[in-house]
Amino acid sequence: MAGVTYEQASCVYPGATAPSVDKLDLEIQDGEFMVLVGPSGCGKSTSLRMLAGLEEVSSGTIHIGDRDVSRMPPKDRDIAMVFQNYALYPHMTVYKNLAFGLKLRKVPKAQIDVRVREAAKILEIEHLLE
Repeated sequence: MAGVTYEQASCVYPGATAPSVDKLDLEIQDGEFMVLVGPSGCGKSTSLRMLAGLEEVSSGTIHIGDRDVSRMPPKDRDIAMVFQNYALYPHMTVYKNLAFGLKLRKVPKAQIDVRVREAAKILEIEHLLE
């Protein structure tokens, strides 16, 4: 893992009169747990999409560790997102849904198990895993 730093990062959608994210300065330390909270339309999702490379950084920079990923293709960023409204795989258990992305990245089974159980504990859904 690595820290994430937004430095004056902005996102302006084509045709918009104002930025969706305006000069965001934010530092998240390696291993830190944080939550973005705010009203609908305040830029939470756009900020995360910028980090993942799904939205263009209009100005400023975003770093993952010491790498400037502002102009890097999404596939090279090693970032995964779970979208609020995305459908889960209904034929799979909660455990398998959580493990799916790690399995695709060929993470060792023991490490997948640790990470899935850690995430489930944070989300307080351990009882739903199987």
